[in-house]
Amino acid sequence: MTDNSIIATVIIHLLAALLQLAFWRKTVTQRYISVVAAFLGLISAAALFYKVYSGGILIMNAANWRAPFGIVFVADLFSSSLVLITAIASLAVSVFSAAGINRARMLYGYFPIFHFLVMGLNGAFLTGDIFNLYVWFEVIIISSFVLMTLGGRKAQLEGAVKYMALNILASMFFLTGIGVLYGITGSLNMADLALRIPKVQNQSLTNLASVFFLLGFGIKSAVFPLYFWLPSSYHTPPSAVAATFGGLLTKVGIYALFRVFTLLFTPDDNLKNLLVILAVFTIVTGMFSALIKDNIRRLFSSLIVCHIGFMVGGLGLYSKVAMMGAVLYLFHDILVKTNMFLIAGLIRQLRGSMNIKLLGGIYAQYPGISLVIALVLFSLVGIPPLSGFWPKLYLIEAGVDSRNFLLVTALIIGSFVTLFVIARMWSEAFWKNPSGDERIQDTFASLPRHKKAFLVLPVVLLCCCSLVIGFDAQFFIEVVDRITDEMINTAPYIKAVLG
Repeated sequence: MTDNSIIATVIIHLLAALLQLAFWRKTVTQRYISVVAAFLGLISAAALFYKVYSGGILIMNAANWRAPFGIVFVADLFSSSLVLITAIASLAVSVFSAAGINRARMLYGYFPIFHFLVMGLNGAFLTGDIFNLYVWFEVIIISSFVLMTLGGRKAQLEGAVKYMALNILASMFFLTGIGVLYGITGSLNMADLALRIPKVQNQSLTNLASVFFLLGFGIKSAVFPLYFWLPSSYHTPPSAVAATFGGLLTKVGIYALFRVFTLLFTPDDNLKNLLVILAVFTIVTGMFSALIKDNIRRLFSSLIVCHIGFMVGGLGLYSKVAMMGAVLYLFHDILVKTNMFLIAGLIRQLRGSMNIKLLGGIYAQYPGISLVIALVLFSLVGIPPLSGFWPKLYLIEAGVDSRNFLLVTALIIGSFVTLFVIARMWSEAFWKNPSGDERIQDTFASLPRHKKAFLVLPVVLLCCCSLVIGFDAQFFIEVVDRITDEMINTAPYIKAVLG
């Protein structure tokens, strides 16, 4: 079914960015525009999800050029779900940024670049053209590089160089894979490619293209051994920026892996085994890195790497139960990881530091905020029946069914290590007595009431969303069940695009 409203979320964030450029020096106006645009984006995303959930796959042919000759946007249940979750996360970050980003960074163009980044994310989720996916990835990379360098501190620039260098390498692999595919099929439309690739006589070339895609998306997703740029860069920008990166940027790489390796390339046994091995090493390296971190944001960055392995492992098992677990974990991880970095920023306001050893006494002074944070931490760990529990249950069940006990062991140990490091952080930062270090300063207490609300309400919003996934798991399981059906049986997607 054709519906031009598919790209409404893209247009809203584009117009917001352009409008904010017109108010370059008026940071208060930019804040209002940002929050209003993020809210309108959420409404648009919710409407799109409802249309797809109730009516099926929607398409839009740009300039009325029918696929496969023109650029097509496709909203299936997977992409529309991610657009909706992205809208929730971006609204939370937008509200947090109103108080959590200083005016100097706003004058450098923080809000317009933020909305260009969200626009790129939505475009990447909705495109049905493999080269257009590359274009949206470049929009994301350029926007994120600018956000990472805003302020120009030495640590930021050092992290940005590592981030940009590895992402340029990823883009080279991605573009090379696209070139190989176009050379052997003569098409860039993903639905058309799904029909043409099996008919290619020289299948070694299609395998080569799949390797390039795996390398490109593996770097963007921070999969072992291509992950080391992430812990070196995500702790350097402001917390609002880190929340966007930690919650969304690596996940668009995971989305691309699932899209390409279900629609274009069906993994053979060798690729499945490779993905499982990469997942195990990603989990192990991430959890060992988390064990030695004393800085809260460095700790969370390491946990991002660890939990990326959960989703890659689900793709590697390539069963319906495993992919259901991986997709549900993807939804949970976007919300929780975004919230974790917002919490890190809130802790910085409460204590002036994110060094765990210097913190303490937060629960005694702010019990209400601490309990909300505790719920988020419980969701991250996967305490039943919160949002992190159900996808792990599916992944472990799929691993046992396939007798892949190495992955099952990694999933269980990774979960226990997550529990250990989060419990240690909670004990040090919230329960123990204040350290008394002179570097600890509570700037939160002196903030105006509205700024306090801007810092706390996004954390509460994302916490409530995580609770909804946990306590209304049946609905979300139904959604991911339909998503995995569409992944396994790609005929409806192809028919919707090509007619």
